[in-house]
Amino acid sequence: MSINQLTVFVENKQGAMVSITDTLAENNVNLRALSIAETQEFGILRLIVNDEKAAIDALSEKDYLIKITEVVGVKIGDAPGKLTAALSVLDKAGINVEYLYAFMARTEKHAYVVLRVEDNSAAEKVLEAAGFHLITDADIKKL
Repeated sequence: MSINQLTVFVENKQGAMVSITDTLAENNVNLRALSIAETQEFGILRLIVNDEKAAIDALSEKDYLIKITEVVGVKIGDAPGKLTAALSVLDKAGINVEYLYAFMARTEKHAYVVLRVEDNSAAEKVLEAAGFHLITDADIKKL
């Protein structure tokens, strides 16, 4: 039930992000979640999009280096302590969270969070057992 994240390697220079977002917009790709980490010379842009194939095709045409990573998406309550509850479930199960970021869209009472863990299947099992709803590709398309 994992969802796919696109990781795009971006030169750390003026206009680089505009080029990527413009390319995606021109191809009707809508961003659902994103995160960027940068170094002196390049950035690592992580994306969840509504149309993965269109995004990959469009960015590949422009010679961007893209990697697909399976991640876990989880819906959490939009209230203090709810993220801690989800992270605690993983911690108690011995699952390390490598990084996380939130979706740009949220529902009235919930936030969507992307988690990168070593074992998606194990994380999904313990989160579901604790009552958390996992995000599917179908959920992303509805946003």
